[in-house]
Amino acid sequence: MTDEHERAVQAAIGGEMRLLDPEVRASPPRVRELLDPEFTEFGASGRRWDAESILTVTSGGSVCPESPVEVSEMSGAVLAPGVVHLTYRATDQGRRTWRSSLWRLTDTGWRMYFHQGTPISGTPEPPPGES
Repeated sequence: MTDEHERAVQAAIGGEMRLLDPEVRASPPRVRELLDPEFTEFGASGRRWDAESILTVTSGGSVCPESPVEVSEMSGAVLAPGVVHLTYRATDQGRRTWRSSLWRLTDTGWRMYFHQGTPISGTPEPPPGES
């Protein structure tokens, strides 16, 4: 991986980790800074989300600061200039999912364009707005 690719992947990982931070998720302005205006998510619940619906859920207190999301097996790849794909495993209040995110570089920095959460067999379904 080139230095430029490594920097892009690290920037996307940094953004992903900020979005998983309970303090950031509880702040709609901070979440808005990290989501692309064209953001779409297919949640582990099967629901399709956009930026506005995610902001509504996070501002409604769905974040549990006492139980942060545990991340493992995080990896990233540059798909094209300014586009990074991240994959990782997440455990959130006992629910385990595989997660996949696309980040793109915009005039205002790296922003999440797409996210998908897929439940790992044998775990309960997540509540709305969480994947």
